[in-house]
Amino acid sequence: QVQLVESGGGLVQPGGSLRLSCGGSGYIFMLYVMGWYRQAPGKQRELVASITTSGTTVYSDSVKGRFTISRDNAKKTVDLQMNSLKSEDTAVYYCNARFSNTNYWGQGTQVTVSS
Repeated sequence: QVQLVESGGGLVQPGGSLRLSCGGSGYIFMLYVMGWYRQAPGKQRELVASITTSGTTVYSDSVKGRFTISRDNAKKTVDLQMNSLKSEDTAVYYCNARFSNTNYWGQGTQVTVSS
């Protein structure tokens, strides 16, 4: 059974930082594009950032320059470093692993940015 687990969410003030981490088991990590998605109340799930096995990254315009996605292929983990957080970053963040027709998702972790 494939399992992805996120950690690192929480409450942070505007301008603060959080680091999200995701680890998984039961799949061949090196074959998968890894990504972070988020969903705010009343809104569609959106891609935040993704990273290929070779390290190529894609970011949504709203987080460019503030967030950094990285992966450790030895540890089979993907991280999202979030800096200069804004209230509009508040959402449930989901870890995703994608390969061909296969998608795996974590359970989500809440990030709340509020003063």
